[in-house]
Amino acid sequence: MDSPVPPRPPEPRPRRRDRHGRGMRGPVAPPQVPLSTSRSESFRDLVRDSVDRLERRWPQLADVDFLVMEVPSTLEDTVPLGSSAPADKDHPARIIVYRRPVELRTKNRDDRALLVHEVVVEQVAELLGLAPESVDPRYGQE
Repeated sequence: MDSPVPPRPPEPRPRRRDRHGRGMRGPVAPPQVPLSTSRSESFRDLVRDSVDRLERRWPQLADVDFLVMEVPSTLEDTVPLGSSAPADKDHPARIIVYRRPVELRTKNRDDRALLVHEVVVEQVAELLGLAPESVDPRYGQE
């Protein structure tokens, strides 16, 4: 006896499996878990935390652009961890922190956060023409 073919449903069914039968691919971790952030995003967060900490003490830093770049573009004997550029007529003052050199010099997130803060403090001090200890009194003590 032949069985009749059931009619097609009016709406497409939700897809349960991919074509190889392994299941749908999705995120490994939910977005609120730190695992789902990339290294560059977490580094950017470290820089932002350091800048927020300094802006409370130095409100004029609100006019400074803080940037994160992968590597410095200059070919020098030593690799800088950061750089600063004063404001000119076309651009506001800028402070750049280089991600890869900082990451290569640290072993874990806590060390990285300390080094990022030191680099930001040093560049702010250079931009303002002050000593790093006057920009952040805890500089060099942590």
